[in-house]
Amino acid sequence: MPRASAARKRNRPRASAAKPSAAARSKPSPTGKGGVNHAPVSGAGLGLRRSFMAALTAGQAATPPDFLEIAPENWLGLGGRYARDLRMLTERFPFACHGLSLSIGGPAPLDTGLLARVRDFLDTHDIRLYSEHLSYTGDDGHLYDLLPIPMTEAAVGHVAARVRQAQDILGRRLVLENVSTYAAPGAEMQEADFVREVLLRADCDLLLDINNVYVNSINHGFDAAGYLRALPGERIRYLHVAGHYVEAGDLRIDTHGDDVCPEVWDLLRLAYREFGVLPTLLERDFNLPPLPELLGEVDTIRRIQHEAAGHDSHAGAVRHAVGT
Repeated sequence: MPRASAARKRNRPRASAAKPSAAARSKPSPTGKGGVNHAPVSGAGLGLRRSFMAALTAGQAATPPDFLEIAPENWLGLGGRYARDLRMLTERFPFACHGLSLSIGGPAPLDTGLLARVRDFLDTHDIRLYSEHLSYTGDDGHLYDLLPIPMTEAAVGHVAARVRQAQDILGRRLVLENVSTYAAPGAEMQEADFVREVLLRADCDLLLDINNVYVNSINHGFDAAGYLRALPGERIRYLHVAGHYVEAGDLRIDTHGDDVCPEVWDLLRLAYREFGVLPTLLERDFNLPPLPELLGEVDTIRRIQHEAAGHDSHAGAVRHAVGT
């Protein structure tokens, strides 16, 4: 697959955020570094897979995750044992929902029926955090892939309007995730600028996927640290880390099928320095190892969080001691 070139960054006035909807105003955005994060999850989380539900419901994990995440489409209308086990877990753990098929950037009208079903599912399980991908999945029907939105001013306005509509139906703020891409069709803006303008104009929040930032920095040749620093940190609700596949020197494939690489761990450390320690979740969808191995990576998240929190506390004490 050919390497996609990054679009040239244009100097243009920063767009002002549109007037927030009533649903968006109902919950405050989190503050940035040094403030209070209003996300209803905390610590180090794990994406829930059915293969290890039994261990979690039985309390067999020695160090269980602090929170769990599911795709609501995989659970809507589900009955039987899995539904009962999910209910047990949502009563025991904080949960986030990460959607797959809203197609927030697509040309077709929003699936308002899906949004209503998701809203009812979130209410049933008292899940207050719902995120979706900043992408689209097709037009008349789903392609079951996350397609890149053309990064243009027109697309910013299109997505922002759809986010506001979705928030009104959900009765919650929508959280958008930056996605991995392998081409940048019709791009007129840099990715970080596009993400920032969508968040501001829609008045919504961000699920910052650290692995996707790293993957795209290789695929499109931009500076990952600069990308992070261009984001509005006060909009970040939580973070994702995951593994990927090295296809070539200049191409990474976001698979969620391998261990987190050292470069992504380093980028996570940088994110904590920039934005403060935020809730962080490990995604793993393929090549699933035994649950204890996955929980070992969750413990790595905790260790990095503790190190970052300790560093911030020490730096604050030094600044106070010298009167700065």
